[in-house]
Amino acid sequence: MSFYTSLSGLKAAQTDLGVISNNVANVGTTAFKRSNTEFADLVSSSPTQSAGIAGQGTRLRAINQQFTQGGLASSERSLDLAISGQGFFVTRASGSNAQIAYTRNGSFSVDKSRYLTDSSGAYLQVLPTDSTGTVTSSGITAIRPVQLPLTSGTSKATEEIDLAVTFPSAADVPSARSAYSASSPYAFDRNDPNSYNQSTTTTVYDTAGTAYPMTTYYIRENIPSGSTTDTNWTAHTFIGDQELSYDASATTQPAPLTLTFDSAGVMTAPTGTITTDAITPSGASAPLSFELTYGGATKMGAVPFTMTSFDQDGFAAGQLDNISIGTDGLITATFSNGDTQALGKIVVANFSNPEGLRQLGDSKWSATGNSGEPMISEAASNGAGTIQSGALEQANVDITEELVALIQAQRNFSANAKAIEAANTMTTTIVNLRS
Repeated sequence: MSFYTSLSGLKAAQTDLGVISNNVANVGTTAFKRSNTEFADLVSSSPTQSAGIAGQGTRLRAINQQFTQGGLASSERSLDLAISGQGFFVTRASGSNAQIAYTRNGSFSVDKSRYLTDSSGAYLQVLPTDSTGTVTSSGITAIRPVQLPLTSGTSKATEEIDLAVTFPSAADVPSARSAYSASSPYAFDRNDPNSYNQSTTTTVYDTAGTAYPMTTYYIRENIPSGSTTDTNWTAHTFIGDQELSYDASATTQPAPLTLTFDSAGVMTAPTGTITTDAITPSGASAPLSFELTYGGATKMGAVPFTMTSFDQDGFAAGQLDNISIGTDGLITATFSNGDTQALGKIVVANFSNPEGLRQLGDSKWSATGNSGEPMISEAASNGAGTIQSGALEQANVDITEELVALIQAQRNFSANAKAIEAANTMTTTIVNLRS
């Protein structure tokens, strides 16, 4: 009988060695949870059995994973996530009936369809939110994958323009301009550089967010002499291929804007905001019309021509610039036009008995009857841990502790082998008594 008792000890020691070896092998695996073995003694008992009997060996009672948190290692990727505290990320493979898995491994990336996925291609699950980041639906049935948008989806037509320009007092009237007749005050050729002094090009937007160049040509109309102390400049503005009119009553051709400066170089006209006539450049989704203001910094003096400032309130749909993830799990997309968009909150699942989870490999687990149903919540609420972006959880394996346990398991194996050897010696002695 002692052979079988020692044999159970050998098997137990071998199992212990296997579990310890697995712990050591996965010391570098992200979010790996170490296991330990639990053994129980075997005793044959019956109602009439004496209390003073020997046991019959040992048996494996359980291999339990230890869900203590591992250390957090810094990472330079915003999509490397770690849960500081209790809980698991929730992932789901493609397909409506795909299995839901739970993991502490937060090494996520973006697939070709712009979904956030783990290393095996399963989708990270989030709870839906409104524009302010408030969760709009909760529970296991509300979870969904998160897809990164390419653009913000919003654009705005230019409605207001604020600019300031400095004009040189030493500028001459353009040579081609002096040949124009006084009866043709609007004569102007944008393709003839001799018909204007300076030009500036900026950008405006239509309602679809399409950008159009806005080019303004500035022309000095006169040089003060005698009783004339004011200086007039005219501004011809083109949006794309069409010229703006600053006078809705002009019927034959677009009317330019006249800017007047006194002898000190101070702008005396226009004195307020100018509303331009509507214009539809080629390809525009709707007519463009805006309010134009030449700011107080607009002046004339002994300085070179300069556009000192330009501000307009239109913008195109922004391109995705950055993804950030807060400690509450809120995923926020930032776009090139300054827009931000809440994409959802990362789901954190907790279990009454996490040791009852079934291992799936790749640092993943699935729920079982022993683990209980998952409790779905947001990060940093209802006992769930917080999300750390730019960090990964390390394995919770203490290599020194495992090596000591390895020596102990090896000694246990050797001791049971010695017990078998002793039993064999005794059996051999008894068999040899007849001789």
